[in-house]
Amino acid sequence: MGLTRKMLAVGKAAEPEGEPDAPLPAAAALRGSAQVRHVDAGSCNGCEIEIGQAFSPVYDAERHGVRLVASPRHADVLTVTGPVTVNMAEPLRKTYEAMPEPRIVVAIGDCARNCGVFAGGPGVLGPVSDVVPVDLHVPGCPPEPSAIVAALRGLTGR
Repeated sequence: MGLTRKMLAVGKAAEPEGEPDAPLPAAAALRGSAQVRHVDAGSCNGCEIEIGQAFSPVYDAERHGVRLVASPRHADVLTVTGPVTVNMAEPLRKTYEAMPEPRIVVAIGDCARNCGVFAGGPGVLGPVSDVVPVDLHVPGCPPEPSAIVAALRGLTGR
């Protein structure tokens, strides 16, 4: 069987069938697209690898209107991974404050939610919600790319 026939027989394998979750109230202002700025607040980089995969050709988050941007001034959504370290608290606050309103914060991974394995560490300040308000959590250590895409897809309503 040729590759094209196999692809047509399998269909979309990157995401489960079904309707996306209801978008957040602030997501209505995004109107089908989301510009995302990412901040690593002190992670082990496992979540960053999965975020990279979420934007790879296999999962292709961009087809749902989600795009990574380099500046917080151009971002609607802030994704944060890892527990917030003492040295990253102020840069995270400044990134959040530089974003235009309405802004949505997504904490990706267990460490961003509750410090995970880094809880009680000497340089750990706390979870992301201790520094900036969090609108959405994506659980996992690390979360699968499909879960990240599903969360971001829920924001765009696509």
